[in-house]
Amino acid sequence: MITFKSDRDIAKMRRAGQIVADILKLMREMVKPGIDTLTLDEAAENLVKKAGAKPAFKGYKVPWVSVPFPGTICASINDEVVHGIPSKKRILEEGDIISIDTGASIEGFFGDAACTYAVGKISEERQRLLDLTLESLHKGAAAVKPGATLGDIGFAVENVVIPAGCGLVRDYAGHGIGHRLHEAPQVPNFGKPGSGITVKPRMTFCVEPMVMTGAEEVKTLSDGWTVVTKDGSDAAHFEYSLLVTDDGVEILTPWE
Repeated sequence: MITFKSDRDIAKMRRAGQIVADILKLMREMVKPGIDTLTLDEAAENLVKKAGAKPAFKGYKVPWVSVPFPGTICASINDEVVHGIPSKKRILEEGDIISIDTGASIEGFFGDAACTYAVGKISEERQRLLDLTLESLHKGAAAVKPGATLGDIGFAVENVVIPAGCGLVRDYAGHGIGHRLHEAPQVPNFGKPGSGITVKPRMTFCVEPMVMTGAEEVKTLSDGWTVVTKDGSDAAHFEYSLLVTDDGVEILTPWE
């Protein structure tokens, strides 16, 4: 069921969203060659706790994976699309790209966002992927307004990615957010204009394009969490938590 948020709910979501934005700003400062992803995760968790909040991802359970997710961040490198597990053994190298997805809750409400970072100097192809994915997020967010449909939003994302010759992850999607990390509705990164649920003020949801340079197929590794491109091509991931306002949209996780 889609929930519409009260003024009090929205105030709490802004607080949660700002914490998430602060994490991603910190990650931007810390991501560099030689750092391991567990160190990034520990810094993110410390920030969450100092803010009086809770990590949204740590301990997160799904029925099809026996082990809860162990990190405050998802740290996904190069061909890893999403849900990469932080590890002392995963050390960033010059030229890598890393997608960091993170969430936090405070007073029972959640924020969720993601950003992909360059590790030092990266190739032109990888920079193009980052630029294209970020552009698709911007276009998707710009399509959010009262009276628009989820199909309009998905089409706005898809219309950036597909003409550029890149692949779009279709097995995962954006989602509603609020009192739970994942709520209705599902927000696909593709669609037909005018199709799907109509967007209304006080709805809150995440738009999160995941784009790859190669084919669109993905697979999950043996850890049960890490999703990678099936052909080994690079992937990028950007995400906002959004509030539908009376005349447009507000970004609840202003990490830029």
